[in-house]
Amino acid sequence: MKHEQTLWKEIKSVVNDKILKKENRLKKWEYGYNSEYDFIVISKTGQIGQVIEIQNLRIALPAEGECFKRSEVKEEQYWEKQEYPKVLSRIKSRFDWEDYPSDFKEEWYDYIDDEFKKRDEGYWFYNNGNPTYITGTHYMYLQWSKIDVGAADYREANRLFFIFWEACKADNRCYGMCYLKNRRSGFSFMSSAELVNQATISSDARFGILSKTGADAKKMFTDKVVPISVNYPFFFKPIQDGMDRPKTELAYRVPASKLTRRKLDDNVKLKELAGLDTTIDWKNTGDNSYDGEKLKILAHDESGKWERPDNILNNWRVTKTTLRLGRKIVGKCMMGSTSNALDKGGNNFKKLYYNSDVTNRNRNGQTSSGLYSLFIPMEWNYEGFMDTFGLPVFTTPKNPTIGIDNLPIKIGVIEHWENEVEGLKSDQDSLNEYYRQFPRTEKHAFRDETKASLFNLTKIYEQIDFNEELNNKANVTVGSFQWYEGVMDTKVLFIPNPNGRFQVSWIPPKDLQNNVIIKDGHKKPGNIHIGAFGCDSYDISGTVDGKGSKGSLHGLTKFSMEDAPPNHFFLEYLARPQTAEIFFEDVLMAIHFYGMPILIENNKPRLLYYLKRRGYRGFSMNRPDKVWNKLSVSEKEIGGIPNSSEDIKQAHAAAIEAYIDSYVGFYDDQYGDMYHQRTLEDWANFDINNRTKYDASISSGLAIMGCNRNKYKPVADRMMKKIDLGFTKYDNNGLISKII
Repeated sequence: MKHEQTLWKEIKSVVNDKILKKENRLKKWEYGYNSEYDFIVISKTGQIGQVIEIQNLRIALPAEGECFKRSEVKEEQYWEKQEYPKVLSRIKSRFDWEDYPSDFKEEWYDYIDDEFKKRDEGYWFYNNGNPTYITGTHYMYLQWSKIDVGAADYREANRLFFIFWEACKADNRCYGMCYLKNRRSGFSFMSSAELVNQATISSDARFGILSKTGADAKKMFTDKVVPISVNYPFFFKPIQDGMDRPKTELAYRVPASKLTRRKLDDNVKLKELAGLDTTIDWKNTGDNSYDGEKLKILAHDESGKWERPDNILNNWRVTKTTLRLGRKIVGKCMMGSTSNALDKGGNNFKKLYYNSDVTNRNRNGQTSSGLYSLFIPMEWNYEGFMDTFGLPVFTTPKNPTIGIDNLPIKIGVIEHWENEVEGLKSDQDSLNEYYRQFPRTEKHAFRDETKASLFNLTKIYEQIDFNEELNNKANVTVGSFQWYEGVMDTKVLFIPNPNGRFQVSWIPPKDLQNNVIIKDGHKKPGNIHIGAFGCDSYDISGTVDGKGSKGSLHGLTKFSMEDAPPNHFFLEYLARPQTAEIFFEDVLMAIHFYGMPILIENNKPRLLYYLKRRGYRGFSMNRPDKVWNKLSVSEKEIGGIPNSSEDIKQAHAAAIEAYIDSYVGFYDDQYGDMYHQRTLEDWANFDINNRTKYDASISSGLAIMGCNRNKYKPVADRMMKKIDLGFTKYDNNGLISKII
């Protein structure tokens, strides 16, 4: 079965063909964000070609230029590092170059100029018959950056990474990237290579390094940045101050510049150029690292592993200011990491990552963090599974494929990963650590340790994994409820709609739909024996931050003799419509359609009054832990259950815990049918001491309590009272009975 990649896609017909040809002929496409077409131009030639989308970011690549072809045979076309001419390799510095005669310099001028052009504009080459573009930064990484194994391998994943990074640099709304990666993906070397690449062509600039500890930042500087700089060819290498292999700061006195013919002819002496100030250094890890400085590029390594008291969120708030002057962004951050467990720094990185979603921007066009998030699944970048073209071998080949290391690949990376996962299922913490190190989804990357959860995280993750393997879309339908012909309080219809707010996994048969009973002039649920709803409501339509808690609704079945799956969460609703009234009407239509009662938190009573006003007080359940005459006046009027009582909180959490243990994950030789992933994830993170963030947990727990209300009925105290029946009692010990 062929693996369908979803990391990137081509966007067709973004620009009218006539306009595209005209603008390309006139070379009018400017590097940067193009608001007219909502894409980022990374071409520096004035011409664009293919438009692609990587994680919702639309990027216009350069038009195809001169394309290097290693061989006429398709199978022999792949990336290959070009040999550095030996005569040039003997030249160690620009000073040495000055001593050579002009005719020698003239001989090598075109070669050197061409390397500068590739560095600036990028490079085209044929890869397995396909013209392939890599950015100038990627070219410098592959051709001129020395890493631990010598030269870096060409990988398609890294090509997409560098294209995304170039878009981040080109977009004047963006502070850089937040890259969620897998282990051994090469990020540390790639970011180090970019630091050296940019620093060697920049004047009066600062470049910085941060990592999970100061020692890690120093190691990245001494073991990666410095060797890359030292091994640059002389024509890219600036004049350096201080030691050849410094420990704290790499200082360039004069940045590298093109060796033009004019300079060659005029024999311009380097010593005549003014001294300039460009440095690369590292800082100890802390919230205020680099505070007050101005940076051109910050390499932020292992940012998902900052443990207390260090906080990556606090650090980024400070560091962000070092990359701007007023409203103008003057520097970029290249941030990348795998994630620790949530309470070991992973949660803060998770927030930062999701705050970098390019589909969620403010009015200035910026994400909440200012960064752009990128996730590359492990199957794209897992060592040992790249073919000679740098492409992942996703699925097991019929015949062994030769890898980039010249070893045969007999199994696909996905099957290999699944085998690893299968072998770790008996040790959930080890499995979650493997998921975090080699994630195939964002959810894998942010897996938590089982010991950190209130509930049985092993069973929750078993269910999440099962749902993903099952292709959960087949079991859950997204849609909306609406009144038949728009007439309220008549009949409700469910309409599948990809933009709907409801996720439904069971629809009752026709004879059970809209089963509403009119009794004594009041509407009552006719399917009370089948199931119940739970709801966490909200009262205010708008909030100061524009976010606020979501309205949450869950439907759950009981065990019944009807045609309904037992103990099954059949409905999930997690949304905050534009007005609270839209939410109230959504809830009302759902309970009407299913004909089931609902248990609602009454600390936000507007929904309860809304149901009463519409004649649905009979649907609103009273709190199950009190008898009628013990209810307050408002509880008798509108129903509902408070969330402030410690007893209720404990009962609510215990209800979810019991449901998970009985019906979620693997049990009785089968998997549960809890298909709502957002609720499962909410359960995984639930904190009983901070319940307000977990809307799905609140409403799902109330649904469980609503279906098991008899468990919470108050039991009257039994008073044992002695009654004197008037009979005399005797002590019959001995020969004569005595009156007691």
